[in-house]
Amino acid sequence: MGQLDGKVAVVTGGSRGLGLAMVKALARDGARVMIASRAPASVDQAVAQVQAQGGQAAGMAVDVGALEQVTALAEATIRTFGRLDIWVNNAGTAGPYGATLDFSPETFNQVIQTNIMGTYYGSRVAMSQFIAQGSGKLINLLGAGWNKPVPWQNAYASSKVWIRWFTRALAEETRGSGVGVYAFNPGMVLTELLTDVAVFEDDAKRLERFPMVVRALARPPEIPAAKLAWLASGATDGKTGLEISLVNPLAVTAGFAREGLRALLGRPAPESPVKIRVVKPNRS
Repeated sequence: MGQLDGKVAVVTGGSRGLGLAMVKALARDGARVMIASRAPASVDQAVAQVQAQGGQAAGMAVDVGALEQVTALAEATIRTFGRLDIWVNNAGTAGPYGATLDFSPETFNQVIQTNIMGTYYGSRVAMSQFIAQGSGKLINLLGAGWNKPVPWQNAYASSKVWIRWFTRALAEETRGSGVGVYAFNPGMVLTELLTDVAVFEDDAKRLERFPMVVRALARPPEIPAAKLAWLASGATDGKTGLEISLVNPLAVTAGFAREGLRALLGRPAPESPVKIRVVKPNRS
């Protein structure tokens, strides 16, 4: 018996990386999962992976920045599985690393539309269903910038602090409804968001040590995925407003200490999975 037997979950951005790891963790714990992502082929591959591992999953190509598509996602989930119990707003994009003024308004808005409006639309649609049925769990993903400004990542980081306060306010507004609203910061996770990085050419030198930071701090997605499944379970019943962060100061210190010791002993660094692509600013 799994801790999520009988539950139905939606995970946006669920076809790869952390999203797919969370889908698999939820499915292993007994949930039936609707996988949402932009690319139909990627969704189909993710569904096949989950089903091959014995999980129950379906999928739908969705742009979370479009309210009508998010509404259709909820409707399709209920049609397919008969109910809706868990909604994870995971879809997100970072944009290039670099100065705020080097972003074109269109590029900046793409980050905002996915991260902020996608979270808002997902929350609105899910909470409408949850409030009506008197139960459900909404989980919104935090990230770098959730607790302080992050220069050269201003679009992404500012979106994450918005999500933090939006989620906490929503939890207070709906307290006593039987619905749980949670914010979850998975920490630095070894996914394409970290390993495939675009940087504006004027700021490329700022990322010279980034592969070392990733080696020191990034963890495999299965670790935060397991915590996400716990957050979605009955263990958090009646605890709306929880804010869970896997950023551990001791782990940060230990990670950098390992890298420092390696350098001190003259040991070569392992091959980095990080690929940095230099791109031109798009100020127009």
